[in-house]
Amino acid sequence: MSASGFPAEGFAAPQRRRLVTEIPGPRSRELAARRAAALPAGLTSSAGIYAAAAGGGVIVDVDGNCMIDLGSGIAVTTVGNSAPHVVARAADQLEAFTHTCFLATPYELYIEVAETLNRLTPGDHEKRTALFNTGSEAVENAVKYARAATCRPAVIVFDHAFHGRSLLTMTMTAKDRPYKHGFGPFAPEVYRAPMAYPYRWPSGPDNCAAEALGRLADLIDVQLGADAIACVVVEPIQGEGGFIVPADGFLRGVEQLCRDRGILLVADEVQAGIARTGRWFASEHEGIVPDLVVTAKGLAGGLPLAAVTGRADVMDAAHPGGIGGTYSGNPVACAAALGVFDEITSNNLLERARDIGDLLTRELREITAGTDVIGQIRGRGAMIAAELVLPGTTEPHRDAPARIARHCQDNGVLVLTAGTFGNVLRFLPPLSISDELLRDALGVLAGAFATL
Repeated sequence: MSASGFPAEGFAAPQRRRLVTEIPGPRSRELAARRAAALPAGLTSSAGIYAAAAGGGVIVDVDGNCMIDLGSGIAVTTVGNSAPHVVARAADQLEAFTHTCFLATPYELYIEVAETLNRLTPGDHEKRTALFNTGSEAVENAVKYARAATCRPAVIVFDHAFHGRSLLTMTMTAKDRPYKHGFGPFAPEVYRAPMAYPYRWPSGPDNCAAEALGRLADLIDVQLGADAIACVVVEPIQGEGGFIVPADGFLRGVEQLCRDRGILLVADEVQAGIARTGRWFASEHEGIVPDLVVTAKGLAGGLPLAAVTGRADVMDAAHPGGIGGTYSGNPVACAAALGVFDEITSNNLLERARDIGDLLTRELREITAGTDVIGQIRGRGAMIAAELVLPGTTEPHRDAPARIARHCQDNGVLVLTAGTFGNVLRFLPPLSISDELLRDALGVLAGAFATL
């Protein structure tokens, strides 16, 4: 057994780092050439390798290279790639039927997923859940529910936020390139408030929460008027923005502002939810109870599924036929989600996420002692980031993450970058990864920093 409690072997991918060709190898380069001829230029990928198999903490490429996976498909394969419960549930459902459209001929699996999310999301109030295909779609539908329930148009979001690539969610997203540039005009009635970002708050982290809440209150009460605002949408930990953990007390203050003014609070848990941070939902770390919770990514172990779970009176406000989609709540994806819940409970993955976070943070602090470009290490559970800065400053080091990621990939480790300024390394390992693989990967990472 590995230190994680998972078997060291038994996955489709051998649980070790092994390079047999240069990176990318000849077969990956061949596929890249075919891709260039068949796919549009705007559809990019961070890694130059092409996957052939994956499991545990490893991705095997088409050339036979075994790469340690610290990205989980951007937090999607949280319970591990092709996790046993997920595969078994999905395979059984594939044999039964692949699709009927829940709007036409419903099925029990959808109801089971909804019942589970109603039970697991924060708060003991009566809830309802609707299923969708992607995080963007779910966020957009959360706003639809909020507008229907309040009869108000406006939506407040935050600096550094990422909510998706559809018209509304692209508008809600803060960063221009690559997400918004050239794709306007954007949706109306979306307004932006400062995020309580302790590392970069102008007057320092001690003042961050109070001052950010003051500016949010000003936006609500002075600039917009509370009676015009349907909802405030916030990521309890910002994902693409750079794993920003809001200053202590900020989210509780946002919740109270919303409660006092009859505004609905929407928690976008697309990246941080479903056991990633060591709790079922990142909102739990702050003790907040959102009116609506959005989940996706890790919900179905790699199959497309997303959800909006919320207060029954809010979710019931949309008129019949106003919500839904042809593929929403596909039965195979629902079966996979039930497998994800099984994996988390049977393998104690909430505790495993916390252990991974402790190991990552401890090893990153050791790396920090030998370099002057790590400004801050932050995150929760198996959602950890390092923000890189120019030596002796807090200025973003914009080219260092790409250089480090390239060194890691050349040596068999896959890492992701993030951040409004492109200066953040983020670590999202699958919870099925072993401690041995993690330490090996972090040794490669330390070597990458030594090259800067």
